[in-house]
This record gives sequence, structure tokens and C-alpha cells, in this order.
Amino acid sequence: MMLSRIAESLFWIGRYIERADGTARILDVYLQLLLEDVAVDEDTACRALLGVMGHDAPPERKLTRVDVVNSLATDRTQPASIAYSVNAARENARRAREIISTELWEVLNATYANMPRRVSPDQVHQMFGWVRERSALASGMADSTVSHDDAWSFFTLGRSIERADMVARLLATRALTEASGPSWTTILRSVGAYEAYLRTYRGVPSSTNAAEFLLLDRLFPRSILFSVRSAEACLQDIEPRQERVGYVDIAQRMLGQIRAELEFRPIQDIIEDLPVVMDKVQTTTTNVSHAVRERYFPTHNMPAWTREAS
Repeated sequence: MMLSRIAESLFWIGRYIERADGTARILDVYLQLLLEDVAVDEDTACRALLGVMGHDAPPERKLTRVDVVNSLATDRTQPASIAYSVNAARENARRAREIISTELWEVLNATYANMPRRVSPDQVHQMFGWVRERSALASGMADSTVSHDDAWSFFTLGRSIERADMVARLLATRALTEASGPSWTTILRSVGAYEAYLRTYRGVPSSTNAAEFLLLDRLFPRSILFSVRSAEACLQDIEPRQERVGYVDIAQRMLGQIRAELEFRPIQDIIEDLPVVMDKVQTTTTNVSHAVRERYFPTHNMPAWTREAS
């Protein structure tokens, strides 16, 4: 087994890369919605979005799109922001420099160096696209230049947990603006799922089919179920023990419980209770992170994030 500090750094590199990508996707969808739908109250939508992303909004004044971008995109001191995630991924890569490849280090270092400190309103969409491309490049470099051993398993474990959390946040935010919320087509496009959905269902997205695809599809890599199963597989690879009765590993047990609830609960029930179910997914990812920390790197503090203690 590798050193716990290296395992922890790899775990958080995966999480922070995925967090930057997921935050960019969520912000892109909802800021575009505010531009296109004049019926949406900007202050209410901004406050709700900040709340979902774990950032307390100041109560004394009305909020605008600019405030959201400043708080969740370019503020390097805000743990929920893209800039913070980019910086944290690079810092963890520096700590694990002897394990990660030069190519991955250069991608993370260049992304950190080029992350804008401010962005004009007409360049916001382009900036989010750039973040998504850099995240994909970092993940691709890790996939092709890091040996698929325990190092890869910890990296992918972090990435899978974070992806489940971020997709859950995206689905939960659909209820923020009630009837004026984003369409399922918009949500599918935001996670790069639209074409895959059309090939699977061969029709205009309906609430039932789109939710089913993003929640339960076993083949689409951004579905919550795919991410949960991937995290389970990583834990099994890291410590391949098979108990005769149940699971000793708390993280595996929690992942198995949320997977079973999603797989065996009728999809219509999930849709009707979507914010509550997605909140449960987010709570599970937080608790799984704590369980992984206690088992594999108990002497280190967990980086701060929504509902997680630093």
C-alpha cells in the first residue's frame, strides 16, 4: 500500500478536477437560464444556486449574475469556487509529484497559471467551456499516463464520488426556479448527455426518461449510478477482500445502500421527491469521504467543502 499522504493527494486531485468541471457546468446552465428567461427573479435564483453550492449569500443586498461568477468561479478563497478547486488540485499534485506523471503535472500547473482572476460578462460562457476542456485534459492525461494500480484507484475513487455529488447538485437545482427552471434538454446538454440520451431513448426528452438516464443508466459515465458503481469498484480494487457476511468497509456499505435505493425505487417516486433524494446522495458522498479518510489516511485533515469539516 502506498503512503497515506500520497493516497490522500491522489484522491483529492480526482475530486477537485471533477469539482471544477461540475461547478462550471452548473453555473453555465443557470446563468444562461437567467439571460434567456426574464420571468426568473435574478436575486432569488442566485441565492438558491449559491445555497445549493454551499455558499452563504449576503442578506443585505440583491444578488446578480456577477456576484455568482465572483463567488463560485473566480474567488480563490472560496472553497466552492472553480478557482479554489483548480488551485487545490495543483497543490495536491505537487505533494504527490513523485507518483503523478510530468504530463498531468504540466496540465494542472498550466491551468492554475491561466485561471482568470476576473471575467467580463460576455466572456463567462467561454471561460466555463475552457474549464471543462482543461478538466477533461487532466482526466485524460491521468488515464493515459498513470499506472492503473492503487494510485489510479484512489484518483478514480475521488473523481467518482465527486461526480455523483455534482450531478446530484445539478438535478437538485432544477427545482430552484420552479416552473421557470431549466428544461431536461438543457440539463442533458450541460453534462454532455444529450446525444447519448437520444441514441438510447430515440425521442424528445421527457422528465421520466431524462431523469432515469441521468440517475440510473449503467452505461453512461456521468449518471449517478455509474459513478456510485465505479466508486464501489475502486474500493474493491484497493482492498480486495470478500467477507462471508456483509461488508466490513463502511464506505462500501454506504455506497451499496444508496445504489440499491436508486436502482430499486420506482423512477416516478424519485422524480416526485427529487430534491430530497438528491440531498441524500450528497449526504452519502460526504459520509463516504469521511469513511475513506478514516480508513486510509486518518492522520490528515480533509479539505473543506460543503457539509464537510476541515
